Amino acid sequence: MADKKRIVTRAQREKETCWSIEDLFPSDEAWEKAFEACQEIPAQAAAYQGRLGQSAKTLLEFMELSEKTEERLDPVFSYPMLRHDEDTANPVYQAMQGRLASFGVKLGAATAFEGPEINAIPEETLARFYAQEPGLEKYRRYLTRARRGREHTLSQPEEELLAAAGQISRGPSQIFNAFSDADMRFPAALDSQGTEHPVTHGGYLALMASADRTLRKNAYDSLYHTYAGFKNGLAAMLNAEIQKNVFQARARKYDSALQSALFPSEIPESVYHNLLEAVHQNLDKMYKYMALRKRTMGLDELHMYDLYVSIVPEADRVIGFEEAKNDVLEAAKVYGEEYNSVLRSAFEGRWMDIYENQGKRAGAYSSGARVHPYVLLNYNNNLDSVFTLAHEMGHAMHSYLSTKNQPTVYAGYVLFVAEVASTCNEAILMRYLLERTTDRRQRAVLINYFLEQFRTTLYRQTMFAEFELKTHTLAEQGEALTAKRLCDIYAELNRLYYGPDMVVDDEIAMEWARIPHFYRRFYVYQYATGFSAAMALSQRILTGGPEAVRDYLKFLSGGCSTDPVSLLKIAGVDMSTPQPVNDALKLFGELIDELDGLLDE
Repeated sequence: MADKKRIVTRAQREKETCWSIEDLFPSDEAWEKAFEACQEIPAQAAAYQGRLGQSAKTLLEFMELSEKTEERLDPVFSYPMLRHDEDTANPVYQAMQGRLASFGVKLGAATAFEGPEINAIPEETLARFYAQEPGLEKYRRYLTRARRGREHTLSQPEEELLAAAGQISRGPSQIFNAFSDADMRFPAALDSQGTEHPVTHGGYLALMASADRTLRKNAYDSLYHTYAGFKNGLAAMLNAEIQKNVFQARARKYDSALQSALFPSEIPESVYHNLLEAVHQNLDKMYKYMALRKRTMGLDELHMYDLYVSIVPEADRVIGFEEAKNDVLEAAKVYGEEYNSVLRSAFEGRWMDIYENQGKRAGAYSSGARVHPYVLLNYNNNLDSVFTLAHEMGHAMHSYLSTKNQPTVYAGYVLFVAEVASTCNEAILMRYLLERTTDRRQRAVLINYFLEQFRTTLYRQTMFAEFELKTHTLAEQGEALTAKRLCDIYAELNRLYYGPDMVVDDEIAMEWARIPHFYRRFYVYQYATGFSAAMALSQRILTGGPEAVRDYLKFLSGGCSTDPVSLLKIAGVDMSTPQPVNDALKLFGELIDELDGLLDE
């Protein structure tokens, strides 16, 4: 079990708790050999320049080459990324990633002709190609999607120029990650007994969940005062990211940065705006929850550092990884034996990197490598870590099933559906735990946690999404995004979303500076829409019998074989309407009332 006080080095970690990186390459030398062999790829692709519209045979050859290239590059790109995230300060893997970035720019420039040439093929010619080469039918959806964006595809020289600028465009994100993960250090936080606790990215939320309010406040101050000391530099990083997004949207003739982010994934902009509107219409429920939290905790003032501690005292129970693993496996039995067999193999085959170590990337994620998915955790022996495990394994199983059932060209799924599988796993686990619980106090613990999922995933991520929309809109209007402007926007949104019972501390105005997802344009709204869809799907799976499970597994196996809204309709939920969001928030209100009743008894 990981030491809660002392953060070990990577070398001190037990192998059984580390992911099986050797499944990609047994050594750095093996990766170097594979990377060297990939240097031929740009020239191979460039040999098709000017020829894609010549014949069906040539177009099919290029599509097959592209698919095989993706398969060859998958482990080559995955290995340094995972190695880097094991220890972000390790210069070896920083250098590998730098070389890969340069290679990616070279490959992008070599294939910049693809979009313009595919779009230049006349409709009647392409129809003839499908008839002449049956093998092209496999790529019909790919080609249709590529041609859908023809009005946003530039001339070949312009595409080459944008491709060549690819490495520069990653600059803001790379600078932020290097600074925040590898360079930033936080003062230790004292608890009420005077004991020091290390403040790290991976351990911060565990400190925020502590019953010791002195520790919570000191950890909160340690984190945000440190960020505030670099606020101008951090504002410059985020401003550079936003200005890049605005430039690229305009260069490709989109109406806005939002449209440019949603269009490639076939998501109507109305989905984004419907989410914001639905949440605004249900802010009264958040205000009611904050009032319940304040009253139950017996506080004269509710502060931002009081948000992550459970309002039920028994919630600080230590939950080891083995117990968490067993609960996830038991809850997942509802999906059937095939799903569970793979899930068991994931635990036995070390798909996951479990505990924190010095320099390790913060947070958690699942990366869908073709050999098998990899899951990064920073397991902290608490209820939140249990649900994080369920969440990331939902992602992993989605990747596994899509890769297994779809050709490479359609194996990857878009982000809009990605958060559905992960959050559905959390909902299924919650229902499993609630069904097993006969103790009313323990039921209150779980409902409190469930309410926090609504707060942090649906409300908070929507607040993030609104921050993104506001800042991009201001940038499009030519307004400077200074540190003060960013802090003012962020503080005002916190006041709107948390309501009159929350003291919006000055420190929280700096939270924008530590959110890595702001460097992935218009990403976070998908947590909220995915959560809403997952609430509907989990209910259907638990009550709809084998047919509902088959529909859901069909969705998980779909990759990007059709548009994401249609994929979710296969599973049984329609995200083209605000109904799933409203239904989820209705459940949120009902859970507040139930918790209120349980706490009064």
